[in-house]
Amino acid sequence: MSLVEQTIARLKRQQEAKSGADVKVMERSPHEEAAGVPLEHLESTDSLAKHITVDNAALRDRGYFPERQKDRQFADQYRRIKRPLIEKAMREAATRSESRIIMVTSALPGDGKTFTSINLALSMAAERDVSVLLIDADVAKRHISAMFGLAEQPGLLDALVNEDMEAESAIVPTTTRGFSILPGGTPVAGPEELLSSHRMRKIMSSLCTRSPRRILLLDSPPLLVTNESRALLKIAGQVVLVVRAEVTPRDAIQSAINLFDPQHAGGVVLNQVMSKAAEGYYEYGYYETDGDKT
Repeated sequence: MSLVEQTIARLKRQQEAKSGADVKVMERSPHEEAAGVPLEHLESTDSLAKHITVDNAALRDRGYFPERQKDRQFADQYRRIKRPLIEKAMREAATRSESRIIMVTSALPGDGKTFTSINLALSMAAERDVSVLLIDADVAKRHISAMFGLAEQPGLLDALVNEDMEAESAIVPTTTRGFSILPGGTPVAGPEELLSSHRMRKIMSSLCTRSPRRILLLDSPPLLVTNESRALLKIAGQVVLVVRAEVTPRDAIQSAINLFDPQHAGGVVLNQVMSKAAEGYYEYGYYETDGDKT
């Protein structure tokens, strides 16, 4: 049985074992636990222009949150996703800062990687000891920027083009504790060259150095349809691959996995969509890498 088949089979067995469990209904979003904390407990953002509010209702309406009755189950699943990623990022922070750069991608479009990026970022922000910077690195589509009303704001691309600009100045903090966003920025020609440039490495290094407890979460393009995503693989310390169960072809999954180093494998998010994004089921599993779990 192939690596992909083993991973998906294991996840299905785990889901079947849990299918009879009762699910407690929550009256709030699975990520609201991070909201409402006084602004002084956020990262230092005094020099930044404004704070935005994470609109949970809008996220749910647009399919980026599950149905309300699935909130508890959904939140528990994302806790299982984030913990090994955070642990590795912090464990290796002193010797390998790129472990704090986590790339969320997929093999093909439509697998749910932006959904995963948003919810993983919000779940991580609920942790008391880290902060999360969600970076819109899918610069051709810029779904993150559009979702949070930041499509016209300067961002990553502007900092890449203008070497006098600090990317830190384009970060938009939110009223959710420890959660901020770096928009995609102004569209330009040749984004692949910019994303693979020394300037991009310098920006990522600076964002890590500025806040030692900050995790950079990159919402990235699909691996098999753009060159930009392959450029991002060179700077990411961990890669999370989103797979749409029963939809993403197995050969596409294997081809995507083959593009990055096994030591960078953060895991597979198995996304089994029932009818629409907000009604999907999200599960997580590890890659097997030379007998170790990464």
